[in-house]
Amino acid sequence: MDRTVLLEDIRTLISAPLGGDQSVDRARVERTLTDGYAHALALEAERLQIERRMEHVTARIGAGERNGVVGELSRLSQQLGSTERSLAELRTLLASLRDRVRR
Repeated sequence: MDRTVLLEDIRTLISAPLGGDQSVDRARVERTLTDGYAHALALEAERLQIERRMEHVTARIGAGERNGVVGELSRLSQQLGSTERSLAELRTLLASLRDRVRR
């Protein structure tokens, strides 16, 4: 599922009424939570991959390599920050949806 669509779906479910004829379908909520947790795991895997690449670049710098490695490390650092922000946003929304459904 596309990240933007997933986040929009979670936000919609968080703000939807609970109970009554127009309440959200519990199966939809469970499916969305499952998709969200799967996406969170993918982001965590991406974060680990970026961290490993950063370690390799840092080792190359330590070995004296200078050709382009600083730029590569900077790019990886930006990717890591973006991934961590995405993961934090997703986790916050998932926690809100999970807590809302539990009430």
